[in-house]
Amino acid sequence: MRPSGRNLGDLRPISIETGAMRHAEGSCVIRMGDTEVLCSASIEDRTPPFLRNTGLGWVTAEYGMLPRATTTRNRREAASGKQTGRTVEIQRLIGRSLRAGIDRSALGERQITIDCDVLNADGGTRCAAITGGWVALRLAVNKLLKAGDIATDPIIDHVAAVSCGIYAGQPVIDLDYAEDSEAGADGNFVLTGAGKLIEVQMSAEGASFSRGQMEALLDGAEAATQTLMQAQKAAL
Repeated sequence: MRPSGRNLGDLRPISIETGAMRHAEGSCVIRMGDTEVLCSASIEDRTPPFLRNTGLGWVTAEYGMLPRATTTRNRREAASGKQTGRTVEIQRLIGRSLRAGIDRSALGERQITIDCDVLNADGGTRCAAITGGWVALRLAVNKLLKAGDIATDPIIDHVAAVSCGIYAGQPVIDLDYAEDSEAGADGNFVLTGAGKLIEVQMSAEGASFSRGQMEALLDGAEAATQTLMQAQKAAL
């Protein structure tokens, strides 16, 4: 039995509220159980130097956790003058994931930055950031289309992500902190609306896992991300 009483493949309750920030081109707060992430999209009419004069746009991400998003206060990374390796890895994952759902030539030479700030952390923050980040991105692109700044919709598919792991010997989907802290293996799946894999992160934390368990997690992740994409559509 899972601590929350959920079945093995059940997601936590999910909600996505758009329009959370007045000035951002797109924004939302995504809630997955007790995990809450504020996602915003900002459009700039410039690209990184390596993309100048290529006709290609760029989507990137920044991720952060507020000091009391967890049970004890975390020091702000700005106070130490540098980001942790975990933060850098997560924001690169978010950026890679969202770029996989974009036709960068249709976006034109502009950059959209997705900021993901964790308000409350109870496991799966990076997956919630990807799922909510896509909604913020969609809203920002809608503004470009409405203004006539781009002629063709650059978003080619939905993108969503879900955490997974082996808890008490069973493959489970959407781990909360109680499960994540004791999981024998944990990971994350990022998929498109068409069911194609963007990224799979899976590692043994306390015990190795079988191919059969991995396939069970993939099956669960495919179903879960489809549910998440329905939530994205409902929010929009």
